[in-house]
Amino acid sequence: MGASPAGPTYAASGVDRAGVSRSLSELLRAVRYRPPPRHGRVVPLPGHYAGLIRIGRETIAVTTDTVGTKVLLAEEAGRWEEVGEDVVGANVNDLAAVGARPAGLVDTILCVRPDPATFGAIGRGIDRGLRAAGCALLGGESAVVPSIVKGIDLGGTAIGFFPRGRAPVTGDRIRPRDVLLGIRSAGLHANGFTLVRKLLSEAAIDLRSPRAGATIPLAQELLAPTRIYTRAVDALASRTETHGLAHLTGGGVRNLMRLHDGVGFVLDRWPEPPAIFDYMQRLGGVSDEEMYQTFNMGIGFVLVVAPDHLAETRRRLARAGAPDAVPIGRVERGEGVTLPSLGLSYHGYA
Repeated sequence: MGASPAGPTYAASGVDRAGVSRSLSELLRAVRYRPPPRHGRVVPLPGHYAGLIRIGRETIAVTTDTVGTKVLLAEEAGRWEEVGEDVVGANVNDLAAVGARPAGLVDTILCVRPDPATFGAIGRGIDRGLRAAGCALLGGESAVVPSIVKGIDLGGTAIGFFPRGRAPVTGDRIRPRDVLLGIRSAGLHANGFTLVRKLLSEAAIDLRSPRAGATIPLAQELLAPTRIYTRAVDALASRTETHGLAHLTGGGVRNLMRLHDGVGFVLDRWPEPPAIFDYMQRLGGVSDEEMYQTFNMGIGFVLVVAPDHLAETRRRLARAGAPDAVPIGRVERGEGVTLPSLGLSYHGYA
């Protein structure tokens, strides 16, 4: 967009997206090694949700992610199961965004000192996530590194595969007139918490009390774990009318631009975001521009489908556990992502 957003921003809270993008470009420029073909063939998908490698006749998807600074809120609230579930959700949803079925996950825990009660709670959350995703825990790494971290850092790496007859869903078949179908999120998931924590701190908010209109403590509402979309997406990923899949994580609606850079995504039917987003926006006077480029704003996953298959797609999603999927927009000629009702237009993902 043009001018910088007014009010608090993710960058001002300590996360400089443009700086991250420049740094990653330098890292990738420095990694020049390419293994011989007998080690597998990388499927080029720059900027997509998962990396793909073809080994013989099989294609494997790999992705990695962390829970980020949401763990600091978990530590303050003394609640760890939710972020354990986030470890799974953050990764398997990225596999789903290329149409891969999750097969296994390895977790990573960096800590000052291992605490059995905390690890047990994290493990129970991971277990819930694995059950929801139909995914196995293959192992992991727990490192005691007090010189590096002050509390706990959580992350994981997941691998997925493509059932016989299914090709990766990369977004290359997206065309104008396709419909954007959004599946609701369970809240903030695990993104934007550096900004969230800054807003809460500056307003001196008591996390133990509910916000106005809510019935549970604010900490519990903010820690709601990432909704896992793998089973719902798996019901559609093999179908030719499914042209693209997007997990709306950090970067908000701009994540759609990772699918296809030759079309425009018009979000002209975006549903009213849940109250927790309005609460956070009002708390710090955050602009609409910043909200929609930082948070999922109530939609956690988007399917791009052929328009004449919309009704059948919704029926299949409902049977697979996502009866709340709703049309949120369309694809048209052009570029970027727009929300006409808010006057927002994004033309870059950084």
